[in-house]
Amino acid sequence: MASASTTTGVERIAEAFARARSDGRRAALMPYMMGGFPSVELSREIAVAYAHSGADLVELGIPFSDPLADGPVIHAAATAALRAGATVERVLELAGAIAENDVPVIVMCYSNPVLARGYERFAAALVRAGASGLIVPDLPMEEASELRSVCDRHGLALVPLVAPTTPLERLAQIGATARGFLYAVAVTGTTGERAELDPALVARAAAHASVPVALGFGIATASQASAAADAGADGVIIGSRLVRAAGEADDPVAAVSELISEYAGALRD
Repeated sequence: MASASTTTGVERIAEAFARARSDGRRAALMPYMMGGFPSVELSREIAVAYAHSGADLVELGIPFSDPLADGPVIHAAATAALRAGATVERVLELAGAIAENDVPVIVMCYSNPVLARGYERFAAALVRAGASGLIVPDLPMEEASELRSVCDRHGLALVPLVAPTTPLERLAQIGATARGFLYAVAVTGTTGERAELDPALVARAAAHASVPVALGFGIATASQASAAADAGADGVIIGSRLVRAAGEADDPVAAVSELISEYAGALRD
């Protein structure tokens, strides 16, 4: 794989999805982690463990005080990370630790920290950190064009989200603007583990996007990850289950490594 210094973030994301397929995976594995949780030091070890345990890409969350898209597990982790001293700058250092292992990093950040720094400054910081893309879950399509243009200039993928409730016309509009991949939300509601999922959105989203479609929200088990791949998802995003393991386990690094290896195995042909 080309190094981060010779390729753009958009290219690195495309390469990761292609490489997952060529390595015999039915879908790319994209685990989520909360930067700075359970501590800034431990989260760095977790970041490297993600890269070494089978992640094809990593979604790196920047803690925020009012994370409207997140359920109780990730919300509590964000609160704990902020109390432990996590900052945007310290979390972006984790992006570099992951990217050094040739795993693209997509930063998930709510709009306030982005707006506070300004689009250009924030995008430049992502590039310096080695990040490949950005997800801003509370930035609607109608207000995303300026940030998307800035990200395009910096070679970053601004990744939009679509939900089961997204009308087809709007889904087509969002899909046309997607960079890197299109994030399909598997459930109506916030993040969190679910007993049952309906991956039907994958096919609808794929029909309106020229980039890979990754399914997230609610996926917790290896069998659910496998079902998402069976439904045609190009990528599978798993968050709350891993964040919960990082917070509950006596050895968080070993716990998340074991889970990621299990998910990676479930996605193999």
